[in-house]
Amino acid sequence: MSMTLPQAWWVRLEEPRPYRAVWSLQRRVHAARAAAALPDVLLLLEHQPVVTLGRAGGGQHLLLPRDEFRRRGVELVESDRGGDVTYHGPGQLVAYFLVGLESVGGDVARLVRQVEEVAIRVAARFGVASSRWPGYPGVWCGPDKLAAVGMRIREGVSLHGLALNVENDLAPFGWIVPCGIEGHGATSLSREAGRVVRLEEVVPAFVEEAAAVFGWRLHRRREEELEAVLAAFEAAPRGQAGHAVLD
Repeated sequence: MSMTLPQAWWVRLEEPRPYRAVWSLQRRVHAARAAAALPDVLLLLEHQPVVTLGRAGGGQHLLLPRDEFRRRGVELVESDRGGDVTYHGPGQLVAYFLVGLESVGGDVARLVRQVEEVAIRVAARFGVASSRWPGYPGVWCGPDKLAAVGMRIREGVSLHGLALNVENDLAPFGWIVPCGIEGHGATSLSREAGRVVRLEEVVPAFVEEAAAVFGWRLHRRREEELEAVLAAFEAAPRGQAGHAVLD
């Protein structure tokens, strides 16, 4: 009996992960989603300390020599996402949206707005007022950025997504010009809420708001389950990969 795909899966990757390893996982999920072997997938995780340079970025927005980042334990990676330079590290919730454009009516701008809307709603649940800033993707609390957004669309499916500052150290944002926007800094849910907001408090709220904004029936899957589907998809002869086998 064939089984109907759930509308979307969400997967929590435990422990901070290296950027390149998760970027590789994204590409694998993207290939399976583009082939209809997976539904939309939301990956939630933390990264090990890393500064990423998007397609709009350049070294001019690094305020330290490259070797100094490495000395401080921060990897530098040139990414294929949209946007400029940003920082990821423990205590920051990174959400990668592997979403077929048909889920948002083929409208890339709508996809970005919906990703932003999830962060805005999550912040509100912790008593933090935030908003968009026209012309600058992301979510802001006054002059400071709470969440950065950078995405890429390929073969009708998105990669990358959003980084929401929760309880992470904000000092590394002072080593770059965040998102290439001069005169603006970074903030976090903890700073704005006036208390330590724990990442594990935020994850369930993020899942609920993502489901509401995207109209998904979100099903949680373990990383091992996702890996099993990817392995089966990658092992199948080209043109014979079927739908996901997990309900």
